[in-house]
Amino acid sequence: MDLLLRHGVLLVFVVTLAARVGAPVPAAPLLVVAGGLAAGGRFPLAAALAAAVAANIAGDALWFIGGRRHGHRVMRLLCKVSLSPDSCVRRSELLIGRWGGSSLVAAKFVPGVSLVAAPMAGALGMPWRTFMFFEVLGGGLWSLLFLGLGLLFSREIQRVLDLLSSAGTTALAVLLVLLAALLALRWWRRRRTLHDLGMPRIGVEELRTLLQGEAPPVVVDVRPRSSLEIDARRIPGARHVELDGIAALAAQLHPAHEVVVYCNCPNDVSAAQAARVLQSHGFTRVRPLAGGLDAWFAGEAGEAPSAAPSPATH
Repeated sequence: MDLLLRHGVLLVFVVTLAARVGAPVPAAPLLVVAGGLAAGGRFPLAAALAAAVAANIAGDALWFIGGRRHGHRVMRLLCKVSLSPDSCVRRSELLIGRWGGSSLVAAKFVPGVSLVAAPMAGALGMPWRTFMFFEVLGGGLWSLLFLGLGLLFSREIQRVLDLLSSAGTTALAVLLVLLAALLALRWWRRRRTLHDLGMPRIGVEELRTLLQGEAPPVVVDVRPRSSLEIDARRIPGARHVELDGIAALAAQLHPAHEVVVYCNCPNDVSAAQAARVLQSHGFTRVRPLAGGLDAWFAGEAGEAPSAAPSPATH
């Protein structure tokens, strides 16, 4: 409260902008407190709303430009710093692919997707006008929600802040314990997922050797269609089959076929999921490509995209 009263709307803008860029700062709780102060006439509500919306647009615009200029490299960077790197890009791909521009509004309220949606939209070539329209709409709804919560529960917020203030270091310790518990839960879920999907991988050099042999394996690219639009690279001869089409692919192949599955996701999670589906249909010679598409192209000059991928096989 003291910081808000001292620095006013500037603090709302700076913290919200930092949150949209990806810094771990509490922008939403700050807006709730600002709304509570506005209920008592101690803070300019309209100015806080304008600052929060402007910060949303500015922060997302930076990532939108990055996605438009650098495509899959920006997405890879975001996945590396995400708390849920195995699913962050795939969830945003599905969201944008299904909802289009309106996904920018929904992403504001979906943890793990909000930071990825803007660069994904840029990488997919969303027009600037469409981006700005949905950014203003989404930023406005997000800001109004938390400012409104502050207005609605201003008395309760004041009591909570008074309690935290009187508790001093005890309150800080409790908050840190809760944060540590949340991070530990995320880590445990990731470890469990990776353990469940643990299986032998095939290396790039071994795959190159097999592809030059008399009985090359069937290579399957399981990236979503939107991912191919961002990154047109692919392994020569690979068939594109999205995850929901793997069961249908199993019916087209003999279980004795050797199959290699790849994606461009962290820890090869999508590829491992596809391999599990094939294994459940009796395939015993199926392995994910270790490191996925990036490992295949690592060290090759320029990493130039190949020809546009063929239509998906289902």
